[in-house]
Amino acid sequence: MMDMDDPLDFEFEDQLISSSLVTKKRKKVIGLDDLLTDYYKEKSKVVEKEYKQVKNQKNYNSDEDVNTKEESLAKVINQCEHQMTEISGEEEMATWGIRVFGNQKVPPPLDFPELQSCALLQSFMKNELNSLLELTSENGNTFLEGLLANGWLYKLVSTCGHVQKSIATWTFNLMLYSSKEELRTSACDFWCSVLSSKNENLLIEWSPSYFELKGALEIYGFQFKLSSNIESLHADSNCGGPPQNIRTWIKFAAACCCVRNKQSIFSTSEAEELIEVIIFLFLDRQLHGLVMLLYECMQSVISYFTDNEWKTSCNKIAKSLACRVPRDLNCLRAVECISGVNTRSKQLRSAVAYQILLVGFDNKACDEEEILRLLISINVKEKGCDLFKMYIYLVLTENWLLVNQMLENNEEINAMWGLYLRNCSYQIASTDLRTYASKVRNKASYLLQGTINK
Repeated sequence: MMDMDDPLDFEFEDQLISSSLVTKKRKKVIGLDDLLTDYYKEKSKVVEKEYKQVKNQKNYNSDEDVNTKEESLAKVINQCEHQMTEISGEEEMATWGIRVFGNQKVPPPLDFPELQSCALLQSFMKNELNSLLELTSENGNTFLEGLLANGWLYKLVSTCGHVQKSIATWTFNLMLYSSKEELRTSACDFWCSVLSSKNENLLIEWSPSYFELKGALEIYGFQFKLSSNIESLHADSNCGGPPQNIRTWIKFAAACCCVRNKQSIFSTSEAEELIEVIIFLFLDRQLHGLVMLLYECMQSVISYFTDNEWKTSCNKIAKSLACRVPRDLNCLRAVECISGVNTRSKQLRSAVAYQILLVGFDNKACDEEEILRLLISINVKEKGCDLFKMYIYLVLTENWLLVNQMLENNEEINAMWGLYLRNCSYQIASTDLRTYASKVRNKASYLLQGTINK
């Protein structure tokens, strides 16, 4: 195929035209970083060449001379490599993630001899059709497991209007400790159906409480005494870990919070601790695949409180988390996992960010304006400025202010917020090679656009 831009045949015959034709060349934009990188590469090659020349020389004055020259050349090479690494912008990025599960304990036995005498099983054994079923005391548990797996167990207890204690405890333990996925999932569905049942006459002889749920977490190895100085861990950490039953534990906890109008399973303090547990589960990278399930559970627990309880509980949860969450990227993860758009989620998110800021400044500030003054007073141009910490402060302040409806129309707070963003944006040059310099500058510049457009 002929290119429309190619010269015609007769144009090649004309020497004046053909000599004036200019071959097109693709232009390449060369940035400052590329030039500097090439410069240091060439400098490194020259140094290496000199090093080889010196090494090949045979006329040395002494062994000490040789060692001195080799050390000085090696030092120059290392310096060049270090500067090239800085120019390339390769930063040692920290990651969030902590280990919230340690060594697991031995779960309780799943054998329930009392099931043999439960009324439901006895009614089948005494039925005339038992000649076909051939039920005995030996295969009674297997028969009940089949009813549970097929969903018939709930239909039977709902029809009878009675959940015996033996059936309740048996299914509860299967849900939290069984190694068989089908059984633990079916047991969880059974309990979710029992709790949400519209049959007001359904008699439940035994219902689990937060004590049993917390006990299950302890058996799983959950560390309730996590503190802010806990070591942050990467996702590939293989020491300790949650059992498979944590999925059904989360689903059941959420179901318990949805039935407060019928039954208050948790006290206010227990519900507060449950929110903290859910947030720490968010911080375990091994549970990253359960984010949606954890989100739904958190929303259920947040909605469990009455309006009067929430006013006090929101601040109590925020203060407790601020003292326990590590003051690194984990604290940002803890704030951002509270991602609901409803009023309570926004209040909790703002309160947690605010309390972490207070703790981060060692409680030197006592209100909103003092926090912003402390932030503004930080000179980001100083070489000793910890820009990683500045990035933490910037994201926390964003979550504290931008979701707090009470501070939205506060002109003084907004003006100080804008000044803080300008400091982070304008006082950090684009050529600043410090770790997190570009992140702080880019984040502040982005947020600053929002304040200008208001």
